[in-house]
Amino acid sequence: MAGMLKQSGAFTITPHKVSLCILFKIYAPPGQFSVPFPFVSVAQHNRLGLFLLALTKSCDGILEPKLDELIHQLRMISQDWEASWLIDQLISRLSCLLSPEDLFNFFTDIRGILAGPETSLEDDQVILDPNSNLGIFLRRCILSFNLLPFEGVCHLLTNIGIYCKEEFSSCPPYEETGLDDSSNNLETYSEYENMDLENFFYEKVSEEIEARKEASERVPFHLHTPNALLSLVDDIDVPADSASKQSDKVRVAGPYEDPQSSMVHDSDPSGAVFLRTNWQIQGYLQEQADNIEKNSNAISLNGFENILQQLQKLAPELHRVHFLSYLNSLSHSDYFAALEYLHCYFDYSAGKEGFDFVPAAGGNSAGRYEIASLCLGMMHFHFGHPKLALEVLTEAVRVSQQHSNDTCLAYTLAAISNLLFENGISSTAGILGSSYSPFNSMGISLSVQQQLFVLLRGSLKRAENLKLKRLLASNHLAMAKFELTHVQRPLLSFGPKSSMKLTTCPVSVSKELRSSSQLISDFSSESSAMTIDGAFSTTWLRDLQKPTGSLIFCQDSGSGNSSNVPQFCAQPTSIPGSVLQVLGSSYILRATAWELYGSTPMARINALVHATCFADASSSSDAALAYIKLIQHLAVFKGYKEAFSALKIAEEKFLSVSKSQILLLKLQLLHEHALHGGRLKLAQKLCDELGVLASPVTGVDMEIKTEASLRHARTLLAAKQFREAASVAHSLFCMCYKYNLQVENASVLLLLAEIHKKSGNAVLGIPYALASLSFCISFNLDLLKASATLTLAELWLSLGPSHATRALNLVHGAFPIILGHGGLELRSRAYIVEAKCYLSDTNFNVFEDYNLVIDSLRQASEELRLLEFHELAAEAFYLMAMVYDKLGKLEEREEAATSFQQHISALNNPQDHDDPLVSIY
Repeated sequence: MAGMLKQSGAFTITPHKVSLCILFKIYAPPGQFSVPFPFVSVAQHNRLGLFLLALTKSCDGILEPKLDELIHQLRMISQDWEASWLIDQLISRLSCLLSPEDLFNFFTDIRGILAGPETSLEDDQVILDPNSNLGIFLRRCILSFNLLPFEGVCHLLTNIGIYCKEEFSSCPPYEETGLDDSSNNLETYSEYENMDLENFFYEKVSEEIEARKEASERVPFHLHTPNALLSLVDDIDVPADSASKQSDKVRVAGPYEDPQSSMVHDSDPSGAVFLRTNWQIQGYLQEQADNIEKNSNAISLNGFENILQQLQKLAPELHRVHFLSYLNSLSHSDYFAALEYLHCYFDYSAGKEGFDFVPAAGGNSAGRYEIASLCLGMMHFHFGHPKLALEVLTEAVRVSQQHSNDTCLAYTLAAISNLLFENGISSTAGILGSSYSPFNSMGISLSVQQQLFVLLRGSLKRAENLKLKRLLASNHLAMAKFELTHVQRPLLSFGPKSSMKLTTCPVSVSKELRSSSQLISDFSSESSAMTIDGAFSTTWLRDLQKPTGSLIFCQDSGSGNSSNVPQFCAQPTSIPGSVLQVLGSSYILRATAWELYGSTPMARINALVHATCFADASSSSDAALAYIKLIQHLAVFKGYKEAFSALKIAEEKFLSVSKSQILLLKLQLLHEHALHGGRLKLAQKLCDELGVLASPVTGVDMEIKTEASLRHARTLLAAKQFREAASVAHSLFCMCYKYNLQVENASVLLLLAEIHKKSGNAVLGIPYALASLSFCISFNLDLLKASATLTLAELWLSLGPSHATRALNLVHGAFPIILGHGGLELRSRAYIVEAKCYLSDTNFNVFEDYNLVIDSLRQASEELRLLEFHELAAEAFYLMAMVYDKLGKLEEREEAATSFQQHISALNNPQDHDDPLVSIY
């Protein structure tokens, strides 16, 4: 009997569950031998079944949906006439439940939906399998109702009346037909509610609370009433959709609704509150932690903090609230508040709640000091304190070894590896102790790159031995990223050495990426210390309403039937969000790898896969990165107008704050557009703003600092300040060399070659171009190698006509990769350099083969028009005018000369007010 009572407390019959039972009876009416009315096809009937399945998996949320929310969802999944019939049936059957006897008869009738043990099924018969998900849910509802005492049935009846009354007070006019006597029904419910048994019921509850207090000296959390939470969040901005605008009340969202509207208050005049279990509150907190990671800007700092403080008052034993406060402060860059809440969490819980860990070998689980150090180190890493973070994480390594906590040690090593990889640390001497590295005891000094490799291999091995699947997949991604940008060298400087080729290995990168993707096949084998009731439910209803086709960068056409019609293109999935996030990150890394290797179509495909398949599960940074790659592809291949149109959509999706990746992309595109248009002052201003976004701490935000310096040097080069540009590029090269940014060094060396080429020192530029080619070969940077080859060809051509043949051979050797994967600017450069090589060659007969030159120049001018690149376009039209002049085609010559003058005039006298894209800035 005790076990039955415990289970009934975990699953309580509510008005929402009664509504689901009514929908079950509509979905599978007893004795029906065909698709029931009003479904005209099996597909429509199955769609309702999927919807009911999703609702059953979402029923354990912290707050259940109101009747009007259920009605709105029915309208979303059905056609107009079909939805109206379903809604009418639902409301009428709810209105017929006027007495406890009606409830008893209802739950007796729905037993006929379930198939018996000896039921013989006939063709087209609609019946529920008792062992199916729907059947189990229906059986639980029936059992929960049968366990209710009479006073409990009366309370359920009263709650159904309140449940219906809220809908009747806000329903449209066409739904009010036949419902005018709803107030009388509510009075009928009150007759049962006013019985003397009610006082007896509350006395029994009070006695149970007191008994549990005496037994465990604390009140279990599922007895706390969360009604005080419902009036706290007045300052949260919730975007209202077309359905919610019809009502003045702001309702509490269920776990399957939009996460941005999951924390709004609801004024319930009746004061009726459904009690929630401890697991459901834990699930709510876990869901909010996921929302913070996915889109922290949608959560109000003060509003969510008020909710957490009220939860802390109602349930002091729920220490996870402190950790949610820490995450909330962390996402809003409040350093002192995050530090305080992190200390509070570990002071109260000792790090035992909410973390997956394998117990130590000696059974010592006191303190969890190593987990606290790990979290503190990751917090310092987030706020840009690399040295302090490295010191704290090194302490976590020491304590983890001391307590034999291998799991925490594996996570700490992965965190240190990520820290060394993301931040520029030139030396770890005096920070990383000798307790971990086996080479320190041998007297061998390792570089940061070698230490990073050792840490990655160590963390990978530990995760594999401990069967930490998600950490193992993340470590494989980290190894792929390392092998993508680092040339492996022998760790030992003595002993026999085998010949090795100092290049990166794309095969190894592909192998690591493939290994990380194997996580999806065995993600369920990793155990978790906390299992949330209904943890998979949030994706079911969300997946049911995904429209077909890609919605990336799709503008709203304004038609009334394109945005509201749900199309069921995706099957519901119960794969954990953390697994999908790791898989999505692998596609982002694949796109990055293909960008470096020079395969633009493959990079675009992988970015599209992430944006379309993993948008719901990925973090906001990964989702923004996928959009960035797609926008960059548009800018390179379609021009700036297409790119800025897509950027506007991305800005609405990802708010541009301080170091937002979308803001960085916007500044980069504006800088490129300003340089091509000759607006050098605007370009320099954009460079300064780009540099301001980087942290002043040494070694932090190295990517932003490198990008800002590189663009500053290019701006000086466009202004023909060659000495200053060379000085900035040389300083940038030294910084990249210091922090082992070898891929960036290839671009810096190429820039130095460009500076010497334009300054007229071709002889000094050739060594830089050759050095850049060497870096490109070592790191398999095929597209950058093609660009460096073009620069080298121009340098040889600058030495005189005798080198024209050599330069032409270089250009033709780079043509396959340029024409197959190059963007508009790179292709235009190649066409122009090819024309210059032909015209400089003394053996070339312009009268016979002029089409070779004219076709290349005309193609270059058309592509440069999309980029609005006045300098290169002027050069193309100048060469076209020269060719037409030699051929005696005066009309074509004058047309080319006029275009040349227009581009030169636009370059020398830029008019910002004539360019609509400048207004974006």
